[in-house]
Amino acid sequence: MPIVRKILAAAAPLALLAVSACTQPFQANVSRFQALPVPEGQTFAIQASDPRNQGGLEFAQYAALVSQRLAAYGYRPVEGGAKPELVVQFDYGVDRGVQKTVSRPAPGPAFGPWGYGGFGPYGRRWGYGSAFYYGWDPFWYDPWYRDIDTYTVYTSHAELVIERSADGKHVFEGKAKARSLDDALPRLVPNLVEALFTNFPGQSGEEVKITIAPPDKKR
Repeated sequence: MPIVRKILAAAAPLALLAVSACTQPFQANVSRFQALPVPEGQTFAIQASDPRNQGGLEFAQYAALVSQRLAAYGYRPVEGGAKPELVVQFDYGVDRGVQKTVSRPAPGPAFGPWGYGGFGPYGRRWGYGSAFYYGWDPFWYDPWYRDIDTYTVYTSHAELVIERSADGKHVFEGKAKARSLDDALPRLVPNLVEALFTNFPGQSGEEVKITIAPPDKKR
């Protein structure tokens, strides 16, 4: 196989994996424990579980998504510096990734009856006058020779804890985790929030897999 074709063949699976990150449904494992009161307009305020995120523009963007979801279920963002009835702690992140290796059969050097490649009734591969001296021979195949591809899998998470401000008692604990081929939080966190609020607040003690369809392609 010409060297250019070999490089393209090795790169193709990685390219497909990268494309799949944007075109495949987003899947997350969600666990929830809850004793939430019936929504009757209770006020809430959202805080960062990690103090380093508090006041940041990135956190504010994700907190706005959480606020919209809670408001849609009948809770109200606190206004005017009043004390909220519910305090919502929100956290998110992604790990450094784990490298994965995939091997697949590929054209490569064969073992012949006279040693590595050798001569013999099946043709000459490596000796004097063989195809080795004139470049790669594309017309033979050795199933023992394999191409190796590596890629990185990341695990992201979003966590939501809601407590009563009156006594600090937790009334909701939820966590969403997902695996992906990139660590782009601006793409991952909105999907994780969507997963957390799918069928919210859910059954206490449940662990479910949530699938979110990819966004429609722009025409």
